[in-house]
Amino acid sequence: MNFLSPLASCEQLIHLFLFPALGGLLYGYDIGATSCALISIESSSLSGISWYDLSSVQIGLTTSGSLYGALIGSVLAFNIADFFGRRRELILAALLYLVGALVTAVAPSFIVMVIGRFVFGIGIGLSMHAAPMYIAETAPTQIRGRLISLKEFFIVLGMVVGYTVGSLLVDMVSGWRYMYGVSSPLSVIMGIGMWWLPASPRWLLLRAIQGKGNMQDLKENAIFCLCRLRGPAIGDSAPAQVDGILDELSSSEETKEASLGEMFHGKCLKALTIGGGLVLFQQITGQPSVLYYAASILEDSQEHLMQHVYRYLVGLLKLIMTAVAVLVVDKVGRRPLLLGGVSGIVISLFLLGSYYIYLGDAPAVAVIALLLYVGCYQLSFGPIGWLMISEIFPLRVRGRGLSIAVLVNFGANAIALLGAGVLFYGFGVIAVLSLLFIFFFIPETKGLSLEEIEAKLL
Repeated sequence: MNFLSPLASCEQLIHLFLFPALGGLLYGYDIGATSCALISIESSSLSGISWYDLSSVQIGLTTSGSLYGALIGSVLAFNIADFFGRRRELILAALLYLVGALVTAVAPSFIVMVIGRFVFGIGIGLSMHAAPMYIAETAPTQIRGRLISLKEFFIVLGMVVGYTVGSLLVDMVSGWRYMYGVSSPLSVIMGIGMWWLPASPRWLLLRAIQGKGNMQDLKENAIFCLCRLRGPAIGDSAPAQVDGILDELSSSEETKEASLGEMFHGKCLKALTIGGGLVLFQQITGQPSVLYYAASILEDSQEHLMQHVYRYLVGLLKLIMTAVAVLVVDKVGRRPLLLGGVSGIVISLFLLGSYYIYLGDAPAVAVIALLLYVGCYQLSFGPIGWLMISEIFPLRVRGRGLSIAVLVNFGANAIALLGAGVLFYGFGVIAVLSLLFIFFFIPETKGLSLEEIEAKLL
C-alpha cells in the first residue's frame, strides 16, 4: 500500500524536512568550523588561552572528539530509538548540540573543551540516526528519496558555512569560541521546530501493534499526525491509510520488538547486510584520505591556490553534485546512481594511485582524478548511502537497524582517519569490491513505499 502518498503543500514539505535536516547542517558546520578553530586555538596571540600549545594527541582529541561522541550516540540510539520515537530523539539531539556548543565555546580548560566536543558529537550520532528515519517515515513516497538526499546536501552546505564563518573569525582574539558558539542558535531552532512537528505516524502505529499503549488512542493520534503532515492534500483518506498500515503490520510474521540477536537473522540480517555494507564501503573507499591529500594535490599542480580557496572549490563541487543527485534520485533510481558513481570513484582512485607512483610530473592527472572522485562520491555514496539505510529496514527494527548502520559509518570513519597514508590503489581495490557489492546485493527502492520495500525486497 502506498502509505503517506498524497503530496502535501510545499510549505509542509519544507517543514518536515528542514528541522530534521538542521541536524545534518550542524554536523557539517562542525567539520568546516573545526579546521579554522584549530588555527585559532593554537595561536599564541589570538587564542586568548594559556593552553594553546597543544600536543598531537590533544589536536586529535579536538578534531575527533565529536566523532567519538557520535560513536557513543549511535550506540545509545540502539536502545532509545523506538522508546523515545524519532521526533523526541531529534529534540534530544538538538539539546545536546546546544549544550555541547556552549560548553565548548566557554571552556576554561582543554578538558572542558573536549567534553563539550564529545557532548556535541553525541548529538551528531543521535541526529544522523533519527533524521533520515523521520523524513523517510513522513515523506510522500514519490519524493522520499529527494528529501532524504537533501539531508546530505545540508551536511555539505554546513561544511561550506562552517569554513566561511571560521575564515571570518580566525583572525579575531578567541575567535574559536565564537566559531563553536555560532551553532547554538541553529540548535535552538532545530529543537523548537522538532517540538512543533508531529510524531511519525508509522512509529505511533508500531507502538500500537506492539501493545505499548492504547490501540485506539494511538490510532487516533496517528491520524491526527498524518493530517498535520499532509494538510488539505490528505482529504478524508487519513483513516483508511492508517488502517492500511495497521493491516500490513498485523499480517507481518513478527511484530514484537527485535532483540540484538534477532538483528542477525532473516529479513533483519538481509537489511543489515545491505545497509551496513553500503555505509562501510561509503567510508573505506578513501574519502577521508582523498580530501586529506587534496590540498597537496592542488599545490603540486602548480595552480598556487590558497588552502581556503581550494576548500571553497571542493565544497562548491560537492554541493552541485549532491544537488544533481537530489533532483534525479526519484527518477533515475538508487542503483543507477550508485553503480555509475562508484565506477567513477574506481577510475579516480586508480588515477590517483598512478599519479603518486608513476605520474608525479603530470599534476593535471591528479587534479582531474580529485574532481572526478569528489563529484562521483556526492552523486552516489554521499546521499544514496543515507537514503538506503533509512528505507531498507523493516519498521519494527528500523530504529535499531539504523543505529547499527550509523555506528558502522562513524566507526569506519574513525578508522579511515588513521589510514591517510594507504595507497590509493588499495582504495581502488576496495571500491571495486563495493561496486560488486552494489551490483549483487543492493535492490532498487525507487517508487516503493516503505511497506512494499519490506514485503518485496527482504
